[in-house]
Amino acid sequence: MAYKHKRAGYRQIHDFIRKEERVNHKRIYRLYVKLGLKYRIKRKRLPLPTVPKLLPEASGERWSMDFMSDSLYSGRKFRILNVIDDYGRLAIATQPEFSIPSERVVRILNEAVEVYGLPKQIVVDNGPEFTSKYFLKWTQKKGIDIHFTTPGKPTENAFIESFNGKMRNRCLNENWFKNIEEAQHIVEVWRNFYNSERPHSSLGGRNSRRIFKIFCLRGF
Repeated sequence: MAYKHKRAGYRQIHDFIRKEERVNHKRIYRLYVKLGLKYRIKRKRLPLPTVPKLLPEASGERWSMDFMSDSLYSGRKFRILNVIDDYGRLAIATQPEFSIPSERVVRILNEAVEVYGLPKQIVVDNGPEFTSKYFLKWTQKKGIDIHFTTPGKPTENAFIESFNGKMRNRCLNENWFKNIEEAQHIVEVWRNFYNSERPHSSLGGRNSRRIFKIFCLRGF
């Protein structure tokens, strides 16, 4: 299990295993240390956020959106648009493409809305794709509130920043992409794993898809 999920800590390994059988987390930790599987990530010291990370009370209440960048084996760069639901950390969209202008952002969001419904608010930075007239006109038409973070304060969009870090560490850094189609396939496979299999400590060891289904079943 640890070799399959190389970047997972012992707590996450325990969450994976307990889906199949009952096992004490202390035993997992002892084996984890004994086999030399401890993986340490050097974390940068970040300034304290100026805006508190208030957790939404419902799915669809707030989405967060941001861009990442990576490159193919050839060195050609591409971008990834990430969209998550802050309530259950559900990855709504993870779209790698060479170019993602505001028109493409809107198309991706329209596709997401068909599946997950309209969010009440979307948190974004001040990038040109998010400040364009085309994007703002779309959000106004849909009745979506846009919250812009303070320039130079990525911690104000902490949920998507955390997601970006996980994608970078556990997907992008572990793969070489021959072409954009391969990047799209691998990223989509990872998104499905992140949503449906990966346990989240902040969600009590449950996965994002389960939280979303529970919310929907309650009839909200």
